[in-house]
Amino acid sequence: MCRTMTEVDENRAAPEFLTVRELAELLRIKERKVYELAASGEVPVSRVTGKLLFPERDIRAWIAGGSSGGPAGPAVRRPDIFLGSHDPLLDWAIRQSRCGLATRFDGSLDGLSRFAAAEGVASGLHIRDAASGEWNLPRVAAACADQNAVLVAWARRRKGLVVRPEDKGRIGSIADLVGRTVVPRPPETGTQAMLEDLLAAECLDPADLSFCESAPTEDDAVRAVAQGGAEIAFGLESGARLFGLHFVPVVEERFDLLVDRAAWFEPPLQRLLAFCGTDSFRAHAAATPGYDISELGTVRWNA
Repeated sequence: MCRTMTEVDENRAAPEFLTVRELAELLRIKERKVYELAASGEVPVSRVTGKLLFPERDIRAWIAGGSSGGPAGPAVRRPDIFLGSHDPLLDWAIRQSRCGLATRFDGSLDGLSRFAAAEGVASGLHIRDAASGEWNLPRVAAACADQNAVLVAWARRRKGLVVRPEDKGRIGSIADLVGRTVVPRPPETGTQAMLEDLLAAECLDPADLSFCESAPTEDDAVRAVAQGGAEIAFGLESGARLFGLHFVPVVEERFDLLVDRAAWFEPPLQRLLAFCGTDSFRAHAAATPGYDISELGTVRWNA
């Protein structure tokens, strides 16, 4: 005897929790809207192993008019600003994609703090935890546990000592910085924090070095050496090659993007992500020395 679809639906066991896709189908809305509802606290939601799960019984009660998610509050609208550390490839991609995102590249630590305060939709980070050697995860997990955010890979970058051609062979390690004029970066940057950690590992005091005026971006730091304002910068291989300077590799760092999950589905970030899948972007990245983008888009962490 054949049963109707209604009878089959009534007899099947109802799932205890709904996924994002299932809730979107139930409400007949886009998945992006589901993320917005969860971020604003308008729907009952649980976060388990980085995934959003919605208790079906509470959801149906919410639909009927009595939500267990608490009173609905206004959704936080983050400004379309990319925060954090300056990365030449990311900076180029934002401009070349015409995605409409403004930038405020004042350093990884500044960007992490501003992202936690909802002052932007994303932040570029390269913060090394001196104790574990891990990149970004310890600081992000501590600062953004209550955020509707995800950390995704952007690139691995070779960083080291950028020196004048005439100093090739004379400067080969962090220990050789003693008595030299070095371009510092602002204290809010991951680069400056990493340099100080490397000096400490060599039992060197920053006072053993001579610092000139700080450089706001990676390119500015390398340019200072090229123009004779300093002997050494702790910077990227890409910048050294661009200005015809000698490069001594020290570390391969991981540069990740901390992104608001709801903003990920909005037009500005979608245009940027779409551009990163083009031949134009891949060709530019391949021609940029010291970059490895093979992990681009890999999820590192979910709030």
